[in-house]
Amino acid sequence: MAPDRLKALRLRAELYAAIRAFFAVRGVLEVETPMLSAAGNTDPNIESFVTTFDGHVDAGARQRWLRTSPEFPLKRLLAEGLGDCYELGRVFRNGEAGRTHNPEFTMLEWYRVGIDHRALAEEVLALVETTMALVGRAVERRTTTYRDWFRDRLDLDPFLASESELRNALGDVRIDGDGLGRDDWLDLLVTHRLQPALAGDFALVVHDFPASQCALARVVQREDVYVAERFECYLGGRELANGYHELNDAGEQQRRFEADIAKRRARGQIEVAIDRRLLASLSALPDCAGVALGIERLLQTMLDSDDLRATLAYAFADA
Repeated sequence: MAPDRLKALRLRAELYAAIRAFFAVRGVLEVETPMLSAAGNTDPNIESFVTTFDGHVDAGARQRWLRTSPEFPLKRLLAEGLGDCYELGRVFRNGEAGRTHNPEFTMLEWYRVGIDHRALAEEVLALVETTMALVGRAVERRTTTYRDWFRDRLDLDPFLASESELRNALGDVRIDGDGLGRDDWLDLLVTHRLQPALAGDFALVVHDFPASQCALARVVQREDVYVAERFECYLGGRELANGYHELNDAGEQQRRFEADIAKRRARGQIEVAIDRRLLASLSALPDCAGVALGIERLLQTMLDSDDLRATLAYAFADA
């Protein structure tokens, strides 16, 4: 075995041990939830793998979705009163495979009761510092709002700028804009103008995103605009983690799911079953914040590698 590959495998094992120790001292319980579900992820930007159960018809729904994250069952456990918990396990997303994506990867997802997204972001930074110390590297912390990030770097207000102003802010980046909406242009500015400027061993937390990018987060008014109480953490130029002050309004969550499905239909994507068990449990979900962190992206930074495949025992093409 090549030395670099052996190093990556050993570092992954050390990382898992460090993560479990990090949560053990904080009293956060490790759990395992199903990888196959009768419901899927409605997000139009995420495609799921789907399979069919061939056993007895009384066993449950025959069509099953491979999870894209453990979020829904973890929230159901929270609603039952489990308390602070995390899961470290494999998730699956259909689509790209190569230097930056693998259809099967490892996600760390955790939930903390009684705190909001900003407090949870501080714990994410603490975990990043702990894990980067495994390779002898210190991390500088930086925090900003989504609005200030755009204002400071692009001299642009992402909440008030017109779509033409957003397009023009891409500069010499040429994109076919057919069918793109406001949030698409904002995302392109993040990936093509803002993220590339992030370098070195510092972790940037960006919080309070546009309300249109709320996913499963709460929406509140800040100053003159409505924002989603969510954050993203970037490490060394890579998007590492995405966290929310979790929505516990079942009616609002159902409306968001249905809007996702309508968008999927318009795009000609496969229709996904809504998780009715999650909706039924949301009214009992305690005030909490949750976050998902990509393990391979963390390992890439720890290994100083620009190829996600270098973190895997076997990449998709070799599996």
